[in-house]
Amino acid sequence: MAPTRPAALPDHEQAGELKFGQVGIANLRVRTLDVERLAAEMRDRVERAPKLFARAAVILDFGGLARLPDDATAKALARALEDAGVHPVALAYGTPENEALAERLGLPVLAKFRAQYERAAEALPTAAPEPVPQPSEPAAVSKASTSSEPGLVHALPVRSGQQLFGAQRDLTVLGMVGAGAEVAADGSIHVYGALRGRALAGASGFTGARIFCREFHAELVAVAGHYKVLDDVPKALHGKPVQVWLDADDILQIQPLA
Repeated sequence: MAPTRPAALPDHEQAGELKFGQVGIANLRVRTLDVERLAAEMRDRVERAPKLFARAAVILDFGGLARLPDDATAKALARALEDAGVHPVALAYGTPENEALAERLGLPVLAKFRAQYERAAEALPTAAPEPVPQPSEPAAVSKASTSSEPGLVHALPVRSGQQLFGAQRDLTVLGMVGAGAEVAADGSIHVYGALRGRALAGASGFTGARIFCREFHAELVAVAGHYKVLDDVPKALHGKPVQVWLDADDILQIQPLA
């Protein structure tokens, strides 16, 4: 029996939501099993930002679907993404059926993305309401950073190929972040020099995290996985002091600092 074609998404919705975790690996949360549409979206991302996405490792996350794809569809998706310019390297952790699918595909299973989704989901009904900061206010601080370790301060430049991570705290870099470097934190990120690499705040799903820098040239910025590449940012902000945050609709905002 031929597989039932999944219901089409409205044109304004993406077929797959691409997010970034704390080590810069892309997590593709599949929203529809329209293989051609998913491949076209990924091809567009690679063409717009080849330095970031070309040959990039991608984790396939089927947790947003009502049911897992069959083996043939999953293999077709992996091949289509390879043709689009990225490397599917694993499945995100899910059900035992998901693990069995990964084994049949010959791919490993990575658990950290499931943990991030669960932490974010569990926080929603139990967390006390927090005031929404205005763009001119200081950076929001995650609960983890206020209840455990103080913020991490890095006094040296972060050079190309280096990665720096502030686990359960904010991260402050006193120098520059070079092209090809990556800074990430579960809380907010402050860069007192030029930001040219990647900055990933709220890496464990904290949507109140922010990014501040004095000179914006970032290849990619992300808050709780929602990202923008430099080509998506107005040229008027390039080289300027900016802050980055998520608004109430989880849309990434980038505005100049006063």
